[in-house]
Amino acid sequence: AAGRKQLLLPLVRPRPGTHDKAHPHARNTHSNSQPRARSTSRRGDPIAMATAAAAADPRSGYCAATGAFRSKRAEVPLPAGRDLDVVTFLASRRHSGVVALVDASTGRRTTFAELWRAVAGAATALAAPPFGLRKGHVALILSPNSVHFPVAALAAMSLGAVVTTANPLNTAAEVAKQVADARPVLAFTTRDLLPKLPRAADGLRVVLLESSSSPAPADPRIVATIDEISATAPDPARRRDRVTQDDQATLLYSSGTTGPSKGVVATHRNLISMVQIVMNRFRLEDSDTTETFLCTVPMFHVYGLVAFATGLLGCGATIVVLSKFELPEMLRCISAYGVTYLPLVPPILVAMVAHPKPLPLGNLRKVLSGGAPLSKELIEGFREKYPQVEILQGYGLTESTAIGASTDSAEESRRYGTAGLLSPNTEAKIVDPDTGEALPVNRTGELWIRGPYVMKGYFNNTEATQATVTPDGWLKTGDLCYIDEDGYLFVVDRLKELIKYKGYQVPPAELEALLLTHPEVSDVAVIP
Repeated sequence: AAGRKQLLLPLVRPRPGTHDKAHPHARNTHSNSQPRARSTSRRGDPIAMATAAAAADPRSGYCAATGAFRSKRAEVPLPAGRDLDVVTFLASRRHSGVVALVDASTGRRTTFAELWRAVAGAATALAAPPFGLRKGHVALILSPNSVHFPVAALAAMSLGAVVTTANPLNTAAEVAKQVADARPVLAFTTRDLLPKLPRAADGLRVVLLESSSSPAPADPRIVATIDEISATAPDPARRRDRVTQDDQATLLYSSGTTGPSKGVVATHRNLISMVQIVMNRFRLEDSDTTETFLCTVPMFHVYGLVAFATGLLGCGATIVVLSKFELPEMLRCISAYGVTYLPLVPPILVAMVAHPKPLPLGNLRKVLSGGAPLSKELIEGFREKYPQVEILQGYGLTESTAIGASTDSAEESRRYGTAGLLSPNTEAKIVDPDTGEALPVNRTGELWIRGPYVMKGYFNNTEATQATVTPDGWLKTGDLCYIDEDGYLFVVDRLKELIKYKGYQVPPAELEALLLTHPEVSDVAVIP
């Protein structure tokens, strides 16, 4: 499920089955040296121009002339300057946050000053021998969640290197297949996962994502630990490759709308636009208080990478990093670290509602759910047991660099079954899979979306790219959806998984949602 198109938030679609206004201080939060942000509806933007040419229904966002739905949310401003990478963009954000990362197991805290110092030091070390990491090189991260993960990812991307991530639960054969396709020159991993790296990989150097205190395994591929390279004195005079918004930043693997796993190429522009949407969604830059997020989402996954290893670090939020999910440890962290935001998948919400007594949730204010739409019964049951906690939902894909639609308030979440309103800067079409006709409100078809976050394409796979992204930028999601008269997106099922029985269409998700209501069923998948 982790490699498929997913509903968010944590974006692992467990097969069973942002903000309403632009930030008013967006221009003022940048230093004078940073390229100023401007709206995507600028002159020359073909998407904005096409949309502006035809009036859309203000209630649904649907425009009959174009057959497209336009997001009802105000656009978020995006940087106009071409010479900008996502790391520089994040580091230049102004905020009042102090603690960036907390290791849930040890309580070790990393301040923002320490974080950016570590990123600069690691980048200096990686640019020098024996690594010689350069623009266009690929760096693999094979690791569970860790406070070291963002340092590795940000340091590599700041040099113009492309970050590819792998699920630590993958087999050695699966890791070897990804290594053969992506051809990384550097791997960040842990000593426990080191045996999964193929020894046949030419010249693959390894940095252990752990402290320097433990003796490293006797493996000639290991060059250093992350603590060692992070302690390097930053060299402002080192050679720097020119990195632009159009350059590749990440290479994440997904099965796409169908078929075997493929490398999804995202640019710095894709990441920057999604970072803006994520920060705008949570309204964090307007807040006088520091919000604390518990990172239960895997950082190797698109949402974990975009939100917890990059985006939230630009707005002063504190991220408590959980290396693996266990309910008792989650509850301990919520209490011990004053967690206010918690991403979860629906089965965990089911367990929380089914618990005989309300669980202690401390200062928790918002739960971010994804993986499948939540039923009316589940939402109401959760609200009754935990009235102080608001539920938010979201939908997105690896190919859309995370979120494409979301509910951003309790009121929006009461539209039961919805994935939410389209994200800012987003257009959508509902397309009849048989005729290719663009459909109006309350008609079910394949969801196509378009926005500044849509992937550049599949890595070394022109055929798959052309089958998924149209020449004018529409991403075919492979999801059967409809958009109602108020602009809310509803996901019915996967286009390729729809079961036909005696002429009837049977969406597996409906059967899965029904079976999940049984107290003895913890998770379920329905196939033809």
